[in-house]
Amino acid sequence: MTLSRRHFLRNAGAAAIGFSSLQQFVGCAPAPRDFGALVSDPEGLFDLPKGFSYRIISRYGEEMADGLLVPHRPDGMAAFPGPGGLTLLVRNHEVHGRTAGPEEGAFGADLSRLPLIGDRIFDAGNEGFAPALGGTTTIVYDTRTGETVRQFLSLAGTIRNCAGGPTPWNSWLTCEEDTMPANNRYRMNHGWLFEVPATADPALADPTPIRDAGRFYREAVAVDPDTGIVYMTEDLGDGLLYRYIPNVPGDLHEGGRVDALAFVEGPDLDIRNRGAQRFEPGRSAAVEWVPMTDLDNPNDDLRIRGRELGAARLARAEGIAYADGQIFIACTDGGLNREGQILRYVPSAHEGTDRESEAPGMLQLYAEPNNTDLLENCDNLTVAPWGDVVIAEDASTHPRLSMINSKGEIKIIGRNSRSNSELAGPCFSPDGSTLFVNIQHEGVTLAITGPWV
Repeated sequence: MTLSRRHFLRNAGAAAIGFSSLQQFVGCAPAPRDFGALVSDPEGLFDLPKGFSYRIISRYGEEMADGLLVPHRPDGMAAFPGPGGLTLLVRNHEVHGRTAGPEEGAFGADLSRLPLIGDRIFDAGNEGFAPALGGTTTIVYDTRTGETVRQFLSLAGTIRNCAGGPTPWNSWLTCEEDTMPANNRYRMNHGWLFEVPATADPALADPTPIRDAGRFYREAVAVDPDTGIVYMTEDLGDGLLYRYIPNVPGDLHEGGRVDALAFVEGPDLDIRNRGAQRFEPGRSAAVEWVPMTDLDNPNDDLRIRGRELGAARLARAEGIAYADGQIFIACTDGGLNREGQILRYVPSAHEGTDRESEAPGMLQLYAEPNNTDLLENCDNLTVAPWGDVVIAEDASTHPRLSMINSKGEIKIIGRNSRSNSELAGPCFSPDGSTLFVNIQHEGVTLAITGPWV
């Protein structure tokens, strides 16, 4: 570990560039934006407002710089500053561990390219079976020329890498959204969190899970640069919100503890609003955190044990992002019509210490429009350079990109005009010029440019 990594908290403001809201870095004041109505894409792929355009920068099945192939189902993603002004995109692949065939992975349908990675793989599979085919790839991209410089596999042997989150020390935390145990097909238990450094040169990350962060149906994470605490979502209808407090901020492999969020008011407070409006939009409630144990979780009951301790249930919490002392969370089927909620958590001034009760953290129902013209099954999210929350949908018909400002106004800024595939991994380049997003089932990554800033 480098000195700058171990002591990143001393320079949290600078380290957050390209990670949280970019407004200080690009010099913009937070102001509501309205880019206008969408214009139909003549290619029939992705509609954008007038003045915006996209290019496809990566496709499923392309050969990469390391001789491997771009895996299928691109999902969560983050952008990092690279050498010489380049942008590094670390991208998940939600290749399922139960149903995916070898053709969806990086090694070819006949697995003939598997020897190219040597033994740097988390789960090579049992004899006679393919290895776990998920993981991450890295795209090295030049926003000035609009060219993909190279791409390569950066984590191998994991399954269903759905979302994750960036760290202030320029790495990507990738989550396995499946708690499949070792079986006749796989050698390893799954459901872990892994760390992938953002690098410009082809390299495979150390495939060692961060075991003290727990094993569960983890969707996404957000790191608070002021404390080093990692907040983690669980994509289940009765899932919880967890936090991992590392023993050494900035070094997640050095152990730590996991807590689950609960309301001070008690476990009967239900922010999901299923069937009745119990928690009004704009309302905030004080929280406390309950400690979790048995984190290897062989019975996949961490959330059940947490609920018994008083933890609060969220409605399929998926995307999560940190920005300017706040953490935004997308709950895919929360709300009266189960079409989605956005939550906002403001940590305690004493977060993670025994003084939290003096000034508890607050969880707010930030938005619940209950109007599918505005929001339908919110999934991944990020924070734009000007401070609005950008949301990708996993909806039933032509998912959209939208943005919500501090006034609660929602504007649509993009639409999948070709298919019903979910959109995933929205993130801005460090220079604020480009918004990247994946169209998962199409297997493509887009770079969208226009008057963002």
